[in-house]
Amino acid sequence: MKDIQKDLEEFGVVFDDYFSERELAAANKVEDCLELLEKKKLTYRKERALWFKSTQFGDDKDRVLIKSSGEMTYITSDIAYHMNKYERGYNKVVNLWGPDHHGYIPRIKAAVEAFGHDVKSLDILIVQLCTLFEGKIKKSMSTRKGEFVTLREILSEVGKDAARYFFVMRRTDSHLDFDLELAKKQTTDNPVYYVQYAHARVHSIFKKFVSVGGDINKIDFKISGSERLVEEEEKGLIRFLSSFTDVVAGAAKSMDPNRITSYLEEAAQRFHKYYEKHRVIVEDETLMHHRLLLCKAVSIVIRNGLAILGIDAPLEM
Repeated sequence: MKDIQKDLEEFGVVFDDYFSERELAAANKVEDCLELLEKKKLTYRKERALWFKSTQFGDDKDRVLIKSSGEMTYITSDIAYHMNKYERGYNKVVNLWGPDHHGYIPRIKAAVEAFGHDVKSLDILIVQLCTLFEGKIKKSMSTRKGEFVTLREILSEVGKDAARYFFVMRRTDSHLDFDLELAKKQTTDNPVYYVQYAHARVHSIFKKFVSVGGDINKIDFKISGSERLVEEEEKGLIRFLSSFTDVVAGAAKSMDPNRITSYLEEAAQRFHKYYEKHRVIVEDETLMHHRLLLCKAVSIVIRNGLAILGIDAPLEM
């Protein structure tokens, strides 16, 4: 457990609390849960087993809580755990489950509703599996054979930034093919490098501006209006950058961070195309200042987007 926590910390993921199933048993929470369901007349005995009337809350069939042998089923402690979450004062619960638990969703939602909570207060996201590749070669992993690749190995091979980016650049419910070879590339083929390079490129533009005698202190970063930015690439870039806050809000609402990676990649693409077509450091000082401001806006959006994902925005590549 300590190794897992250490690896997660290095990955940039820190949990405030780890909850062990043993705590439920130690605090008699499972028994409390069963008593509450019985008090609500939501259990019954059949074939010497104790059943939960989950069909009253939309489940396709009632579920066994205690087998005829006296052994509790998995769902019993799961229900008790969710009851405990609400008892701790949470009014919004989000679960991340593997694809093999999809059938459990109606059961847990039935239990939440049975305890008198709004079923919409519980969101269950199904996280699909990840397949690792080295180029075209699939890395062998098997739980039965005990073959697996640890997060620590991935971090040591590709680094934190690439690992975090690759893990969120697909929808949560989509299968992820993680190409370790691509993640290590220091080229524009690598999406995280491509985005970070756009940020670094802006820094290099400002360095060039200073090297030719430009004074950053004379640029009015509070300037309003963009009447000198008349090129189609400029107007399109301005419109695209203005949608950043809406993209972030949509990603938060849908709990889908890949919306941000997709946005950042397009922002980088638009900026690279713009820079390759139009010079920023030009003799027309007013036009140059407007273009520098546009470049600055690009770097701010990319930096903020990467920061949300827990990824660095380097000044040099």
